[in-house]
Amino acid sequence: MQFDYVIVGAGSAGSVLAGRLSEDPGIRVCLLEAGNGGNGMLTRLPAATVASLPGRPKINNWAFETVAQPGLNGRKGYQPRGKTVGGSSAINAMLYVRGQRQDYDGWAELGCAGWDWDSVLPYFKMSEHNEDGADDHHGDSGPLHVSNQKQPRPITRAFIEAAEQMQHRRSRDFNRGDNEGVGLYQVTQFHDPSKNGERCSAAAAYVFPVMDRPNLTVITDAHAKELTFEGKRATGVVYRKKAKGADITVSARREVLVCAGALQTPQLLQLSGIGAADDLVKHGIEVRHDLPGVGKNLQDHLDFTLLYKTRDTNTFGIGVAAALNFAGHIWRWRKTGKSMAATPFAEGAAFLKTSPDLDRPDIQLHFVISLADDHARKLHYGYGFGCHVCKLRPESRGTVGLHSADPFAAPAIDPAYLSDDRDLDTLIKGARMTKDILHAPAFSKFRHKAMYGMDDAQTDADWEHHIRARADTIYHPVGTCKMGVDAMAVVDPELRVRGIEGLRVVDASVMPTLVSGNTNAPTIMIAEKAADLIKATAR
Repeated sequence: MQFDYVIVGAGSAGSVLAGRLSEDPGIRVCLLEAGNGGNGMLTRLPAATVASLPGRPKINNWAFETVAQPGLNGRKGYQPRGKTVGGSSAINAMLYVRGQRQDYDGWAELGCAGWDWDSVLPYFKMSEHNEDGADDHHGDSGPLHVSNQKQPRPITRAFIEAAEQMQHRRSRDFNRGDNEGVGLYQVTQFHDPSKNGERCSAAAAYVFPVMDRPNLTVITDAHAKELTFEGKRATGVVYRKKAKGADITVSARREVLVCAGALQTPQLLQLSGIGAADDLVKHGIEVRHDLPGVGKNLQDHLDFTLLYKTRDTNTFGIGVAAALNFAGHIWRWRKTGKSMAATPFAEGAAFLKTSPDLDRPDIQLHFVISLADDHARKLHYGYGFGCHVCKLRPESRGTVGLHSADPFAAPAIDPAYLSDDRDLDTLIKGARMTKDILHAPAFSKFRHKAMYGMDDAQTDADWEHHIRARADTIYHPVGTCKMGVDAMAVVDPELRVRGIEGLRVVDASVMPTLVSGNTNAPTIMIAEKAADLIKATAR
C-alpha cells in the first residue's frame, strides 16, 4: 500500500495531522494505530476514565511501568498511555491547559525559532472551539471543543474559596499566557447539543468527523515494528496486526510522521536503527544513523497527593449506595450531558508560587473529587477527595531506551524522579501550601480524616518520607526527541529528524523543556503547526 503520508500513532498529534493533511483531496494519508477505534462508550463518557486509568485490565491503555526509581524508595512507577484512536486524549482528565508564555519563549531562546508564545498562539486558537467564544487568546471555530465544566461539585468551589482565604488570587482563565491563580479547569468536552457532555478527544475532534474521506485510511490494531529506508530516506512503516502475524508494509511517497508519544517514538526510532550507537549495538540493532539524543532528556511531572476521607456524598465514592447514586448520574448525563458522570474528576485548579520572588508559578494543584490513590489502583470504601501537587518545571532528567530488540516489548522508562534535590525541595513546599489550603476555614466541613497520616507531617523529613513513599507521575512525559539546534537535538525546528530525509517527529517528545501545565493542549498545538510546516514543504 502506498500513500503520500504515513502517520504512526493516532493519539493527540496523529489525529490532528490526519485531519489536517487529508483536507487536501489530492493527497493520500494513512493513519496507523496499535489500539482500537476509540469511539465507544468508555471513551465518550468522561467519568469512564476510572475504567481505563488503572490498567487492570488494560482497557485502551498500554499501562507501562518505569524501571525501579531510587528517588522513590526503589519503587517502579506507573505510566498509563492511551492505546486507542485518540491516544491519551481518550482516557485523560480532559484538562485544557496551555502552560506559561515563558515556556514557549524559552523554547525560542534555545534555538527553536518560530516556537515562541506569540508564534504558537495562533495554532492554539486555530484548534479551539471555546464555549466562551473568541477573543485575543481563544478561538471559536476550531475542531476541538473546549468547555466550562458541566456541574462542578460544591466541594470544588469550597476548595477555591479556601485557596482565596490563603491569599491566592482567583483566575477565570488559565490559558492567556499567565496561569497564576485558583479556579476551575476548562475541559476538552463537547458543548453542542448533539454531543453535550461527551469527551472531545483529539480523534473526536479531528478524525471521526472525516472518516468518510476517500483519501484517509485509518488502520487499527496495527503495531508499528520499524521504519523502512532507502539509504538515509525514510520510505514507510512495517506493522503487524498480531505479535506472531505477518509483516505488512505501508509506503510513504512524501514523509513518514512518527506520532507515537514521548515513550514510544524514541523506542520506534531505536528499533529502526536511529539513536545513540552504544544503545543500539548492545541489543544487536544495526546502526542506521547515530543520533545520541534519541531517548534522552525525559521530563515528567512527579505528582504527590494529599488524600482525605469526607462525609460529603456529593463526590465519587466506593460502595453500594455510591454505585446506585452514580448510575443515576449516568442516566442524567445521557439525557442532558450534565451530572457527575461528566466530571473530569480533577475539577479544581491552582498554579501557585512557592516563593513570592518567583516570576511565575512553580507548582500546580489538581483538586480531585475522589480518592484517586495510586492511579485509582488502591480502592477505599466510602467517599473522599485528593489534592495533587507537582513541580511544574522539574530539574530531573531521565531516559527512554530498549529492554530488547523485540518491538512488542515495553520501552525501558527511567524518569529519574527526584535525582535533582531541587525537585524534592519544591514538592515539600508545595505540599505544605496545599495542606494549608485544605485546612482553611472555607473547607473545614468537607475534611473528615487525613489518610496516610498526612496531617501529622510537620518537618521537612516527614514530608520527604511521604513523597518518596507515594509520589508518582501525573502523566506528562516529554522531551525524548527534543527539538533544537544543539548536539543532543533529535529534530530541527521544523520537526525533521536530523540526518534523515522524509521523516518527522510530531508529538510531546519534541518539547525541549516541559511546559508549566498539562501537555495535551500543547501537543495538539504542535501538530497544528506541524501540519502547516508539512504543507509548506510539499508546495
